[in-house]
Amino acid sequence: MITCLAIDDEPLALQQLVAYISKVPFLELAAQCQSAMEARAFLEHDTVDAIFCDINMPDLNGMDFVKSLACPPLVVFTTAYSEYAVEGFRVNAVDYLLKPFGLQDFQRAALRLKSRSEESGVRSENSSSAESNLTPPSSLHTPQEDTIFLKTDYRIVKVSIPDIRYIEGMSEYLKVWIKDEPKPIITLLSMKKMEERLPDYFMRIHRSYIINLTMIQEVNKNRVIMDADTYLPIGDMYKETFQAYLDTKFLGK
Repeated sequence: MITCLAIDDEPLALQQLVAYISKVPFLELAAQCQSAMEARAFLEHDTVDAIFCDINMPDLNGMDFVKSLACPPLVVFTTAYSEYAVEGFRVNAVDYLLKPFGLQDFQRAALRLKSRSEESGVRSENSSSAESNLTPPSSLHTPQEDTIFLKTDYRIVKVSIPDIRYIEGMSEYLKVWIKDEPKPIITLLSMKKMEERLPDYFMRIHRSYIINLTMIQEVNKNRVIMDADTYLPIGDMYKETFQAYLDTKFLGK
């Protein structure tokens, strides 16, 4: 059971949120609050597993409230303003419900909350088991999975790593280009974090590009050609590493 706190300054919106929580078997309402200040007072003497929190509230908005918590629980934001989504990525929200939302939308968010809660529980259990058995860290290593999950818009999307053609960096965001998909997945993530997660058949060839080496069609001077419409530059500081890779694959004089 996931205990949760419902927060919204609009009485009707709060009433709807409470009603939706009651319709999900694995959610248990611990309290309902009409302001972030009221919620903070509650959390000073009680704990919950998750918060359903409106963002645009007087005195203290939901985003700042969550940021102010020393150990925030899992969070699903509810808001009528889509522009808050980008800022919400930075507080690692599980999901966003854009008002007005229905029961089906709420149930999808609840399932994502349940999945995240179970993942956290597994990590904690594994950590406790390792400590109690004094298992060496090396034995806890598991083979790298071939899927990742990326947040985009109001969704969490499962991506097959071998299907990623290349990643393009744009300031704080990444465009993840997938095989046979006309549009990229846009997600708030650093190139460094993505690079660390990818297997060794991916290589960074430019400060703004990571490519799937298995999908290269041609290398032409200082460009990597992925297809007839995609020419990616090779940055000066990456040339030596990329050339070393090519040398290991090159047949001929």
